[in-house]
Amino acid sequence: MSISMSSASLPILQAMLSNLSHFLDKAQADAEARKYDPAVLMQARLAPDMLPFTRQVLIACDAAKNGIARLAGVDAPKFDDVETTIPELKARIQKTLDFLATIPVDKIDGSQARDITFPTGRETTRTLKGDQYLQHNLLPNFFFHVTTAYAVLRHNGVRLGKSDYLVGANVI
Repeated sequence: MSISMSSASLPILQAMLSNLSHFLDKAQADAEARKYDPAVLMQARLAPDMLPFTRQVLIACDAAKNGIARLAGVDAPKFDDVETTIPELKARIQKTLDFLATIPVDKIDGSQARDITFPTGRETTRTLKGDQYLQHNLLPNFFFHVTTAYAVLRHNGVRLGKSDYLVGANVI
């Protein structure tokens, strides 16, 4: 039995974005409990050459909204990348979730054979069929940034565990 493109994308992205928001709640609670400014987490990174926590969240949101827009053949909203605080990042996640909720599943379903062209750098693009794009670019890229955000918080002492990472998967 095959699954639809919408069921292989939307619920997964929505659940993990909700989980990402949950990570931010845990980060805020950790900062309050241990009496530090949560702003220190915003620029945290695991290695000197990687993007900071804030960018991981922004890119995860962009991957979800832009990826679904490409599959649906619609324009994605442009979000300014100005978020610097936990409440602002939570608002960015919610704006992304709100956009995803506007996409009719019938716009995504049937996109598996559609050519999807997406940027692979500042001046380069790549084209894949919709199913290949979803499986080999959209979802891996999205999970990379969600997982990296999780790891940055864990590395900085925020008490997150596997159950926090999978909390949205409990809808299954």
